Amino acid sequence: MNVEISRRVAAYDWTALEGELDGFGCAVLPALLSPEECAALTARYPDESQFRSHIVMARYGFGKGEYRYFKYPLPNPIQSLRAALYPRLARIANAWNTRLGIPGNFPTEHEAFLAHCHAAGQTRPTPLVLKYVPGDFNCLHQDLYGEIWFPIQVAILLSDPSKDFTGGEFVLTEQRPRMQSRAEVVPLRQGDAVAFAVNERPVRGAKGTYRVKLRHGVSRLRSGQRFTAGIIFHDAR
Repeated sequence: MNVEISRRVAAYDWTALEGELDGFGCAVLPALLSPEECAALTARYPDESQFRSHIVMARYGFGKGEYRYFKYPLPNPIQSLRAALYPRLARIANAWNTRLGIPGNFPTEHEAFLAHCHAAGQTRPTPLVLKYVPGDFNCLHQDLYGEIWFPIQVAILLSDPSKDFTGGEFVLTEQRPRMQSRAEVVPLRQGDAVAFAVNERPVRGAKGTYRVKLRHGVSRLRSGQRFTAGIIFHDAR
């Protein structure tokens, strides 16, 4: 693991981040990557040899835009981020399972969780880079990929909204039982990451804990070009 990435992840106030995830379904990790690291990841995108597949969203009704999934071995800092973020998020995920009455705990280390995925036939890596140009957007969706999925994922804005693009906001929606849906728009700067619930999360209500379903997407890009890295902790079939 990259020592600097590990140090950077450990330096966040994880108690506060857990409170944000509990309260709103998402939490921002400021300056997770430097501008130079963002630029290096963006520069990888044209090199198809580093990716296992290339998805054009419009072909599948996912929205407009495109993305590419990395192949194994994952490049740094993607591999180091996956390894460093997972144990912190696994503690939160296990607390959610307890509150939701879901049996079992996620392993404390990412390699052990991946072994569980691979034993179930989910062996394809899921970290990716997404590219948007004017008019592109990402429909509200969930990144589950199989029977085994980790309930929190991370997206990192690689482009600079102050000069590279306008529009293209990260959007999260919650479908609450017998209530109207709630939307959360998350402003990000270059290098900022947002951790968010993949499928559902526990919410405390007057009569105890209940589940809310979540979906995420990206609003229409107005100008420029926007790149994002996605860190998904489970692998796909």
